[in-house]
Amino acid sequence: MVSVCKKIATSKWFQNSITLAIIIAGILVGIATYTEFAEKHHVLLELLNKIILWIFVAEVVIKMIAEGKKPWRYFYDGWNVFDFIIVAAAFLPFGGSSVAILRLLRLLRVLKLVKALPKLQLLVSALLKSIPSMGYVTILLLLLFYIYAVAGVFFFGANDPIHFENLQMSMLSLFRVVTLEDWTDVMYINMYGCENYGYDGNMDLCTMSAANPIGSVVFFVSFVLFGTMIILNLFIGVIMNGMDEAREEAIEEDLIAPEDVHTNLAELEEKLQEMQALVIKLKHPGVIDKE
Repeated sequence: MVSVCKKIATSKWFQNSITLAIIIAGILVGIATYTEFAEKHHVLLELLNKIILWIFVAEVVIKMIAEGKKPWRYFYDGWNVFDFIIVAAAFLPFGGSSVAILRLLRLLRVLKLVKALPKLQLLVSALLKSIPSMGYVTILLLLLFYIYAVAGVFFFGANDPIHFENLQMSMLSLFRVVTLEDWTDVMYINMYGCENYGYDGNMDLCTMSAANPIGSVVFFVSFVLFGTMIILNLFIGVIMNGMDEAREEAIEEDLIAPEDVHTNLAELEEKLQEMQALVIKLKHPGVIDKE
């Protein structure tokens, strides 16, 4: 029995069947968002959900039996623990207002796809390994935000109360700037003064208009350079380092072949270069026009 379950658990057709079940589970969750259709076909959808659930139950049972006399070794894998929690939670007594929780748990089944696809699992592992290092980069980014936010209140609070009235609004406005979402509009308000730009329909808030053409340009351009260019590259570097670590572990665990990893890394580096080029183009619209 143990050998049969072990053979099934490691077989390609079994893994593909579980992947197909996960995809169908995701589709069923999406269908549930169409209320009228879901109510009309409630019986069929519930039947399909139960079938999917028992397929996942069978997956857990088969993998535990495959461990032989030590079924608890199934829980040594974090992804197996995740699968077990999703399956076990489906048997909790949900009803009434807790239906939303049940729907959320069904939605989490889609995340099982990460485990079913080794290459996708590699990317997720890389991100998870990058979190500790990202913490330090985040602290550096917060310090940058705080310094510029305080300076923004001092320099532009009177002229632009919508964006720099207080510290929290200044932080939020700088987040908009660092994402490059119409950041030039915020700069122009403080370049030309609120009575000359950007406050149409909000002139009652523009009580102390003051143009600051040089200071605003230095402030916003330097913040975009530091916040977007440098910090973004730091994040990319951290992720690439995490990718290398995840690659080595994946090779040791035989999740993917070494040549597949090198191909993935080459594709990831190419995408990162395209993203960096796009950031540069967003900062210099003239580049896009010339192209």
